[in-house]
Amino acid sequence: MLDSCKLKSACNLPLIYYKKINTSGTSNADVPLADPGMYQLDITLRRGQSLAARDRGGTSDPYVKFKIGGKEVFRSKIIYKNLNPVWEEKASILVDHLREPLYVKVFDYDFGLQDDFMGSAFLDLTQLELNRPIDVTLTLKDPHYPDHDLGILFLSVILTPKEGEHRDVTMLMRKSWKRSSKFQTQSLRLSDAHRKSHLWRGIVSITLIEGRDLKAMDSNGLSDPYVKFRLGHQKYKSKIMPKTLNPQWREQFDFHLYEERGGIIDITAWDKDAGKRDDFIGRCQVDLSGLSREQTHKLELQLEEGEGHLVLLVTLTASATVSISDLSVNSLEDQKEREEILKRYSPLRIFHNLKDVGFLQVKVIRAEGLMAADVTGKSDPFCVVELNNDRLLTHTVYKNLNPEWNKVFTFNIKDIHSVLEVTVYDEDRDRSADFLGRVAIPLLSIQNGEQKAYVLKNKQLTGPTKGVIYLEIDVIFNAVKASLRTLIPKEQKYIEEENRLSKQLLLRNFIRTKRCVMVLINAAYYVNSCFDWDSPPRSLAAFVLFLFVVWNFELYMIPLVLLLLLTWNYFLIISGKDNRQRDTVVEDMLEDEEEEDDRDDKDSEKKGFINKIYAIQEVCISVQNILDEVASFGERIKNTFNWTVPFLSWLAIVALCVFTVILYFIPLRYIVLVWGINKFTKKLRCPYAIDNNELLDFLSRVPSDVQVVQYQELKPDPSHSPCKRKKNNLG
Repeated sequence: MLDSCKLKSACNLPLIYYKKINTSGTSNADVPLADPGMYQLDITLRRGQSLAARDRGGTSDPYVKFKIGGKEVFRSKIIYKNLNPVWEEKASILVDHLREPLYVKVFDYDFGLQDDFMGSAFLDLTQLELNRPIDVTLTLKDPHYPDHDLGILFLSVILTPKEGEHRDVTMLMRKSWKRSSKFQTQSLRLSDAHRKSHLWRGIVSITLIEGRDLKAMDSNGLSDPYVKFRLGHQKYKSKIMPKTLNPQWREQFDFHLYEERGGIIDITAWDKDAGKRDDFIGRCQVDLSGLSREQTHKLELQLEEGEGHLVLLVTLTASATVSISDLSVNSLEDQKEREEILKRYSPLRIFHNLKDVGFLQVKVIRAEGLMAADVTGKSDPFCVVELNNDRLLTHTVYKNLNPEWNKVFTFNIKDIHSVLEVTVYDEDRDRSADFLGRVAIPLLSIQNGEQKAYVLKNKQLTGPTKGVIYLEIDVIFNAVKASLRTLIPKEQKYIEEENRLSKQLLLRNFIRTKRCVMVLINAAYYVNSCFDWDSPPRSLAAFVLFLFVVWNFELYMIPLVLLLLLTWNYFLIISGKDNRQRDTVVEDMLEDEEEEDDRDDKDSEKKGFINKIYAIQEVCISVQNILDEVASFGERIKNTFNWTVPFLSWLAIVALCVFTVILYFIPLRYIVLVWGINKFTKKLRCPYAIDNNELLDFLSRVPSDVQVVQYQELKPDPSHSPCKRKKNNLG
């Protein structure tokens, strides 16, 4: 396989380290395997030939993984519908020693399920000659079926020795984003250039309007189309439009633009198939470098490798709303700058840039007592600060369990109901970063200017993990803008965990839904008991109330009753008779849920039971999600009236007062007339307007019981005090 490589036996070599390696075309086998030096392996993944077909149409969507010592070091892009893919991708990998071979694995990408194994091969690094480019041909095999022909891969490799301290070398690995779409930090030093790459320079707003004459993929001559967008690691997926070749989506997605000159948005259209893999309809691209800023562009894009068009509205907006600085550079401590910020969000500027709701400043000061993630008993911690889709990183403090960062992060707030997430990771040189802890802080719960010690939580945000982090947060916002923003759809987060089938999650959602349904059933039993005169005094009182309400009923009484219920609960709370109960059942079930993110890739090679009943798994996931939506809907209504988020409850009171007054003074027929005229003329006045339901948008901001548990602040250890300064760590 490696015609130019010379394999020499190292059996008779003494186990000593050579002081100098002869690099003039000599084989690496001349070097003892115990050599502790660092090597750089440069790989060019050229192409594949005659790969295995894994999809129904006789094709595959192949991509390649490189692994060394069981750790994934590179993942290629996906080439769709091709058994002879051409990648031409390069990767540079640092190798500690050459004992571990390079393990090359090929997979067929399957949206929504485990990817299909397409073959693997090993490359023995001890056979490579130093400083000499070598063309490699790898024959792919399946260990379980060695006689099967799975195609070949063509690579070019070059191995070079690296001298000096290995930490001074930057690993030029391509970022590997797992299919769960969770944030994965590669093992890179967070240099100034690396941190600047996380500062976005603009917003790309895409409105997916419609599709025209799409390709029919189903036997009925129609399709169930949806669209996926990708810009770098940012991904969005539209809703599914059933049984149509001319879908009307009317959905908006916002991407962050990190490159100065723009970028390319990859767009793919798919047909949803229940119980089997989705069919590929076509693809197109949008080159942002050719679009002018601060202007809306209407694009009609022809789908390649398919049929039909997609109609989009694309707007590029310049922005400089996120930043990182040292603690000495503090926007709010500069009196002049603070006055400018306060003026920008004053009540007098209600209608100036409605999307600019407020200003957030986060001081990441230090952490104490972190978990030791390295074998040395230390960690190399750094912080990731996230607000919706804005993500900034601190530098790494090496070999320290009590790091000091002293960094200030500033964000523009687009939704006051957003949640600030601060996650601490341990940087690893040769693998993905290790999770150390996380806190989630709703913006409306922040007390300005107070330095607090937040107990770090686990990944599910349900229980404590080791360590605390000291933060000082300030929020300045315009309450009227924030209220108006509540009535429009929430911003979607593009890095989220994909839905997965979980027995614990399914059971939890079932119990939550059952509790909501039981409330309605118990209410129905109570009303029925009044008709049966099980309790004569209660039935008599109910009968009198029924006669009084029906005889005097007016439409304005409906919001008035809801208003009285909110007011009654408010007075119960301020009088100390708070009847709100935290759901310990939900909290216990959250703690019992096991994390299933880091599954070994070997599972993809096995045709497991779940893989064989794809349709059943998809139905179970759908049921699991529906139960979650139903339970969350009921819990959000309850939490609105329970004053879980006072800002939202006050907003509900204002809205109910307005509705009560309108219904009292204006005849119903006029209200219905205005509503009908608005609905009938909306598409004529705004042909590309996105439909939304203000009530559902409002409820989406109210946390469910699960979110209440996740956002609940844990009590820190009394030994940790914001005023206490840690001792210098000399480790």
